[in-house]
Amino acid sequence: MKPSLRRTLKTTSATTLAAGLLAAGAAAASAHVHVDADDPAAGGYTHLTFNVPNESATAKTSKLEVTLPADTPFNSVSVKPVEGWTARVIIAELPKPVTVDGATVTKAPVSVVWTADAAHQIGANEYQSFSISVGVLPDAGTTVTLPATQSYTDGTVVRWDQKTVEGQEEPEHPAPSFVTTAKDSETMAHGAAPAGTAAPAGTAAPSAASAVNDGGSTAGWFGLAAGLIGLGTGVTALARTRPTKGN
Repeated sequence: MKPSLRRTLKTTSATTLAAGLLAAGAAAASAHVHVDADDPAAGGYTHLTFNVPNESATAKTSKLEVTLPADTPFNSVSVKPVEGWTARVIIAELPKPVTVDGATVTKAPVSVVWTADAAHQIGANEYQSFSISVGVLPDAGTTVTLPATQSYTDGTVVRWDQKTVEGQEEPEHPAPSFVTTAKDSETMAHGAAPAGTAAPAGTAAPSAASAVNDGGSTAGWFGLAAGLIGLGTGVTALARTRPTKGN
C-alpha cells in the first residue's frame, strides 16, 4: 500500500471516530429532562431552561409539567412563549406559610404546564427547550429541585422526580435541579436578596452537588470534547497528506 494512501485511510478513520464521538456526546447530553440556570445567585432572578428530549420511537411528547418548590417558593414566574405550545402558570395555596424576601407567603406559583398542538409535538430524535424566568432565589447552597412530568401521545407518562445523591449511581429518572450560589455584587447593590441570606458575595462557589444534577449532560460534554479532539487530529492528518506546491 502506498504511504499516501495509508495516511489517507488513517485520516478517514480518525474523522469517522470523531464524528461518532460527537454523536455519542450529543446523545448522552440529551438523555434526560434537565434544567440549566443562567444566573443561580441567591436573592436574585434567573432564567431556567428545560431541555426535553423525546425518548419514544413510536409516540410524541405532547405535554410537560414542571413542579415548582413549595418550601422555597418563587414570588415571580414568567414564561417564554414556544411556538405551538400553550403555557399555564398554576398558582395555589402552599402546604404551609413561608417567608420570602421578608414577607409571609401563603399562595404562590406551584407548577408550569406546557401543552402542544398536534403540529408541534416533539417527535422521535427531537427535543424542545422550555424557558421560564423565576425569583427570588433562596439562600446560597440550596438545591432547587424541579420535578418534571413528560406525557406522550400514546398515554405513556414519565415522571422525572427521583433524587440524585452525590456519590451514588444516578437514578433512572433524575429530577431536574440546580444549586444556588452566593449573592452577586449586583444583587447586593440593589438589596434584592431575601432576608437571612448568610454568604457574602464572592465567598462561595457552587456546591459539588451541582456537578451531579444532570449526569447525562455531564457525560455528554465529555463525549463532545473527546470528539472535537479527534476531529482536530483528523483534519491535521488530512492536511499533511496534501502535496505541497512544487512537488
